Amino acid sequence: MNRLFLPLLISVLAGSGPATALPLQQLTIHGPHADQLALSQAAQVNNARQMALAPDGTLFVGTRRAGKVWALQDTDRDGQYEQRYLLASGLGMPSGIAFHQGTLYIADIGQILRLPDILSQLASPPEPETLPVRLPDDSHHGWKYLRVGPDGWLYFNIGAPCNICLSQNPLYASIVRLPLSGGEAEIIAHGVRNSVGFDWDRHGSLWFSDNGRDHWGDDRPDDELNRLGQPGQHFGYPFLHADNLKDPIFGKRSGRLSRYQPPKALLGAHVAPLGIHFYRNGSLAGLDRNSLLVAEHGSWNRSRKVGYRVVQLQVNGTEVVSQTVLIDGWLQGQRHWGRPVDIIEDLDGTLLISDDHAGVIYRLCR
Repeated sequence: MNRLFLPLLISVLAGSGPATALPLQQLTIHGPHADQLALSQAAQVNNARQMALAPDGTLFVGTRRAGKVWALQDTDRDGQYEQRYLLASGLGMPSGIAFHQGTLYIADIGQILRLPDILSQLASPPEPETLPVRLPDDSHHGWKYLRVGPDGWLYFNIGAPCNICLSQNPLYASIVRLPLSGGEAEIIAHGVRNSVGFDWDRHGSLWFSDNGRDHWGDDRPDDELNRLGQPGQHFGYPFLHADNLKDPIFGKRSGRLSRYQPPKALLGAHVAPLGIHFYRNGSLAGLDRNSLLVAEHGSWNRSRKVGYRVVQLQVNGTEVVSQTVLIDGWLQGQRHWGRPVDIIEDLDGTLLISDDHAGVIYRLCR
């Protein structure tokens, strides 16, 4: 166990608001290699959500309620981002972003935007272009997680427009993919209530988190980690949750249980898993290419709060073989001061973790 003993004063960045002292000494790194890892503050970004990295090290950050998209640069290579650029504002929950071959893609409510050749225009960004695609514009679970897959297509979630319901529009409660130029969204995973994080393992298989339904008690259903074996599979919602737990409203209409894919791991009820990341570099002690990290945003309506941590799962082929806590401490008793959202890997193999509640980005390094 490794604990940071001194509070860290968040540095003031242009447009970031007043400096804030966060109790980083309360964060604990767990595991047999904890003494070889350290946490530090890399940036202050109000409402920081999904992150994306350019080959030159420029870090892009989306937000949700703030409606802004940022670009950050570490000009002196000291691990902290001193330079920042506001790329877009006034958007509708632009949580999801992806960078691919010079273009930044932004998932707004009901539309996908892009900023071509953005690295040469950071100081004076153009108006975003809109991809031709027809998407629902519901705000309920309407914010998205956005990635470019190994096949060169855009992947993103379309959450259910409710807590629990069965919509006539098949795009709801799914993960879809879209050509980079736009067109018709193709459903690749059905029955996914609200995934706000996914990644591909080293064999090219898509894994994703899914947030379970609310208002069914403190301890059910578990939030899930899933793996897509082949396009078109169904993962249960709204008929089935977690490990074959039939929904009290829609469960009688579930039909054959064998038509649904069971989760690869049960993460606990209401922990709210968001961003996930397979570690690739191998330079951090205790992490390898089979290590899958999950940011648990934390519960919002449970009688006793849970989550607010980063967990590490070890994957062997298509199965999860262990699940342990890597970082916790954002929840103190029943009060929280931070909520991890997304996890990505920097060019040097260190890990960046966004926090939309504390408004910062942390760095996990040696």
